[in-house]
Amino acid sequence: MPHTKRRRLVTTALAVSLGATALAACGSGDGTEAESGPVSLTYWTWTPGMDKVVDLWNEGPGKKDRITVTVKKQASGDTLITKILTAHKAKKAPDLVQAEYQALPTLVSNDALADISDEVDDVKDKFAEGVWQQTTLGTDAVYAVPQDIGPMMFYYREDLFKRYGLKVPTTWEQFAETARRLKEKAPDKDLTTFSAGDSGLFAGLAQQAGAKWWTASGGKWKVGIDDAATRKVADFWGGLVKEGVIDNQPMYTPSWNKALNTGKQIAWVSAVWAPGTLTTAAPDTKGKWAMAPLPQWSADQDVTGSWGGSSTAVTTDSAHKETAAKFAAWLNTDHDALNALAKEGGIYPASTSAQLSGAFSNPPAYFSNQADFYTKAAGIAKTTAPSAWGPNVNVAYTSFKDAFGPAAKNKSDFTAALRKVQDDTVADMEKQGFEVAR
Repeated sequence: MPHTKRRRLVTTALAVSLGATALAACGSGDGTEAESGPVSLTYWTWTPGMDKVVDLWNEGPGKKDRITVTVKKQASGDTLITKILTAHKAKKAPDLVQAEYQALPTLVSNDALADISDEVDDVKDKFAEGVWQQTTLGTDAVYAVPQDIGPMMFYYREDLFKRYGLKVPTTWEQFAETARRLKEKAPDKDLTTFSAGDSGLFAGLAQQAGAKWWTASGGKWKVGIDDAATRKVADFWGGLVKEGVIDNQPMYTPSWNKALNTGKQIAWVSAVWAPGTLTTAAPDTKGKWAMAPLPQWSADQDVTGSWGGSSTAVTTDSAHKETAAKFAAWLNTDHDALNALAKEGGIYPASTSAQLSGAFSNPPAYFSNQADFYTKAAGIAKTTAPSAWGPNVNVAYTSFKDAFGPAAKNKSDFTAALRKVQDDTVADMEKQGFEVAR
């Protein structure tokens, strides 16, 4: 299939429009292949210890069916996406790739991923609806099998909340009041910080508020990064920063680590993987933190955003689509495989059945004081809001850092920064040849 800009436009629009199935014809396999001999598959992934997980396949079901999978370790993020697209242009992409959810539209719009809906439909019910939707792009097609997820949660110093008479906020309004109350009682402390370098965190907060940053209809894209839901989120956090009741410094710095470790910051809006970060960032506070659901925009809501997560996809260059899809389904639904992924790769599985068993039967060591940690996490994960990603997430994320960095530092208008992200994203899409509705 020719890789023209017009083709990319039509392909992507179909990928995101409800009910689209046209991309199924783009794959190199037809979903009815019958392997008559040994099959060798290659899998590009960045997950630590994946080779040990794949050994379970090669020594078990793979050996029985004479299907061998070879792991090729790769860098993650945009580096891997670029490498996949480069290989695909030469029709030499691997059979399987690990892809973050927000990267799927880019890969689909370049005809790099096969529709494996026929091959994996029987595992759909093993995942929360909002999680499965991220691999369908809102269509009847399926472009990957969910692997790990990052449902967002609220972490707080239980001991310090008690010391200062603070209640765990269940709404964002209460969150703001908690930040103000803490500042009144302990002026040298902050509830948390707004980190302008973390685009994924802001995207997850916007997702929880109901934002849909990219949608497509009638062959045109609509970019809604500055939609009402996202403006609400930007105004909220910008207001807290300007008021001075939360910090405005970036996360993952020595200064931030010290703030958490010494109790200068006593809460963190993060995701299910936070215990691993806290273990190294704030080692002296082990056993003093607790986790709760993310605050809601209204008391009657029960929804969370997502920060992080990836999937296993089959490329259109694979000559063994059916077999590759079979492995992808096994990797992300088999009990032993998921336990190994948790142990070797430290992932939180997308499969709902794995979130309360095996490696997740007991709380993380850092949260040994909260026995129901993973029970709560599994319940929160089920409330993950649907996402709406587009073909140039990387551009939007870079623009976010460039625009919100100065805004946070100077305590200036976050809404203006948001408009800059919107404009940059639209300009890049039009430059690439996508038709964007104004």
